[in-house]
Amino acid sequence: MVDDSDLFERINALSHEEEELYGRAADGSGLDADERRRLDEIKVQLDQTYDMLHQRQGRRDAGQDPSGASPRPIDVVEGYEQ
Repeated sequence: MVDDSDLFERINALSHEEEELYGRAADGSGLDADERRRLDEIKVQLDQTYDMLHQRQGRRDAGQDPSGASPRPIDVVEGYEQ
């Protein structure tokens, strides 16, 4: 079972990796195709993880069990309005 602390750890790890990639891109050497692809994957995984946190909080606020939250498909999470 995933809990909020697991999600926060995942967010922190993904954010750290994202920062490293942006750091490499900023140092003038740029990113290769695999690194750009990984950066795109990280962004999607972060969106999904934040969505899970929001779902869990919404369930809590509604008096429901937060463990009933489940990962939404990428096309759903990436389709949200910004």
